Amino acid sequence: MATLKPDVRAARRLVIKIGSALLVGAGGLKTDWLKALAEDVAEARARGCHVVLVSSGSIALGRRVLGLPLGALPLEQSQAAAAVGQIRLARAYEEVLAPHGVTTAQVLVTLEDTDDRRRYLNSRATMETLLSMGVVPIVNENDTVATDEIRFGDNDRLAAQIAVTVGADQLVLLSDVDGFYSANPKEDPTAIRFELVDKITPEIEAMAGDPISGLSKGGMKTKLLAAKTAVAGGCAMAIMEGSTPRPLSALAEGANCTWFLPEGDPQVARKRWIAAMKPRGEIFVDAGAVNALLSGKSLLPAGVTKVVGRFGRGEPVVIAGPDRAVLAKGLVRYTSDEARLIAGHRSAEIAELLGYPGRAALVHRDDMAMG
Repeated sequence: MATLKPDVRAARRLVIKIGSALLVGAGGLKTDWLKALAEDVAEARARGCHVVLVSSGSIALGRRVLGLPLGALPLEQSQAAAAVGQIRLARAYEEVLAPHGVTTAQVLVTLEDTDDRRRYLNSRATMETLLSMGVVPIVNENDTVATDEIRFGDNDRLAAQIAVTVGADQLVLLSDVDGFYSANPKEDPTAIRFELVDKITPEIEAMAGDPISGLSKGGMKTKLLAAKTAVAGGCAMAIMEGSTPRPLSALAEGANCTWFLPEGDPQVARKRWIAAMKPRGEIFVDAGAVNALLSGKSLLPAGVTKVVGRFGRGEPVVIAGPDRAVLAKGLVRYTSDEARLIAGHRSAEIAELLGYPGRAALVHRDDMAMG
């Protein structure tokens, strides 16, 4: 039986990556294209889909304002261009989405924010709150502070990491090519475009070429790296040519693209990832907390009877019941010292005990793998 391609109209949580070449041309920002994309985003939001935009373009916009030449820039000039361009990019998205009643937020991240578990949890909580409030986050790498050591280096991989972070079920890379080919179609007229890739094999990886666009850093190799991250996190990923007005509508109506199929459900994949981590400590809970966890609730400090070991925020811990039987493994939102201070207390008392307001849950249910 043939495998069906994912339907972008069925996405519950959708991440869209927009490349620089789509947003910025010789005449500056491509406002008409951006307005058309805003219609697609508003339509998805009206269906109840959470949308995150990962947008390139800040350096491309800023360098025009500063009169910097095309081509590679020294780090300091790139950071300056990003600082000038980021504010213009955020304002552009706000202006095209506001008429549709869509609120936007700017989220700037670096590779460190996803590598460091404490920062990762903070980023995830912020994104989750924004999405739950109906906001469309506009995400970009924080080029004003990022150096080569802490850079993603391309927004394809950043988009894939964001998709996994927010538990997206679909990621669409709007690009300057209409899919993944067996060879570079600009150089090889016999190159064949794949409709579906259900497994990224070494043979598939060997087919990846180099960047085609002079504006974009993301060639097919980076797109395959993004696909590997996305599908491992349970997220389907599409590569499509995005310059057509309303590209998501075009995708839904059968435009050329390549879909990479996910390895299971994003939430299941995330739970597997947590379950595979080596625990740094143990948290023992009372019978009431056991019942709460078994019914799918988060672990609150009130149900904690004992904290064992030393761990930092975002690190994995084992959660065990009064009989010492392991109930779950999760990413804890407090350090071991903080956890000991608030153990057995109501969430409303956290601010008084720690001297600052904290999160209500010690381990949130989304950061927990039962069993």
